[in-house]
Amino acid sequence: MGNTQPRRYEEYAHVLDFKPRGKSTTVKGRTGNIIIAIGDERLTLLEILGLEDTTFEIGEKIYIGKEGRTKVQSVLGKLDYAKISVTAQSEISGIVELIIKENEKRFVDYLNKAQPLTPRIHALELIPGIGKTYLNLILDEREKKPFESYHDFEERVGLKDLITNISKRIHEEISGKARMNLFVKR
Repeated sequence: MGNTQPRRYEEYAHVLDFKPRGKSTTVKGRTGNIIIAIGDERLTLLEILGLEDTTFEIGEKIYIGKEGRTKVQSVLGKLDYAKISVTAQSEISGIVELIIKENEKRFVDYLNKAQPLTPRIHALELIPGIGKTYLNLILDEREKKPFESYHDFEERVGLKDLITNISKRIHEEISGKARMNLFVKR
């Protein structure tokens, strides 16, 4: 019987690196405009083949959905962090922060709904900067009233640099250093 949900694909990705006349690392023998990108929703690293005679800027948000692509020929596959260029690795933090800012509702909803992972560890504690003291404060505050924005969260909890801390967590997950993922879909 298995899983009946349709497989979900990324609609948009942000360019981390671009190599005109590059070689694919996921599809043997494939060459062309090779783009290393991070998916906007699932935060997975992707190798993408761009259309000939197109250029891409680092940080650019490109449409990679099934229908109506304008700059992308195909999504070649998922990439492992260890196999992406140093340029792409160095761009991840900034791009992830951009994604977190652009998707405020999604991440604030996560802060409002996150649950314990085990009897001893809550999912929120895996975000850098959140220990037991902040965790208890977050749980108390969100019980009174759900958080409405990053600003609301920072005002009520007193934890600064929330976006940076979530970004650090996502970077750990992307790089494979995290034992379990909160944000990055495998």
